[in-house]
Amino acid sequence: MKRALVVVDVQNEYFSGLLPITHPQGHLTNILRVMDAAAAHDIALVVVQHTFPQPDKPFFQRGTPQWELHPEVQARPHNLLIEKHLPGSFTGTAIEPWLHQQGIDTVVIAGYMTHMCCDTTARQAVHRGFTVEFLSDATGP
Repeated sequence: MKRALVVVDVQNEYFSGLLPITHPQGHLTNILRVMDAAAAHDIALVVVQHTFPQPDKPFFQRGTPQWELHPEVQARPHNLLIEKHLPGSFTGTAIEPWLHQQGIDTVVIAGYMTHMCCDTTARQAVHRGFTVEFLSDATGP
């Protein structure tokens, strides 16, 4: 089994913007801890960043401070940065071919929003034949 950690949408919007994450306690610390563990164990790391291309949306607008990745996530190494426009990280992105090129068969999901973007990404991965591991203490609704 070869894994990749997929860190979904850990952006400033969830800290200083309109969509604050408050649960579970320690969510960011846990996300950073798993990112560090992935790096220490040579596990591929994919960082996903949500962007709304529609200018009328009140959040996730490219170039705004809230759109930026959280500074602690930005400061950590990653193998691939994916920008997505819909909840699922596989829709309209290069993540699937990249995972196949790396020989990855299992994706580990961490990040935000558990009930939307993380869930959709997990379901899409299963539909494409990947095994999925979901880190309940490193995701937030």
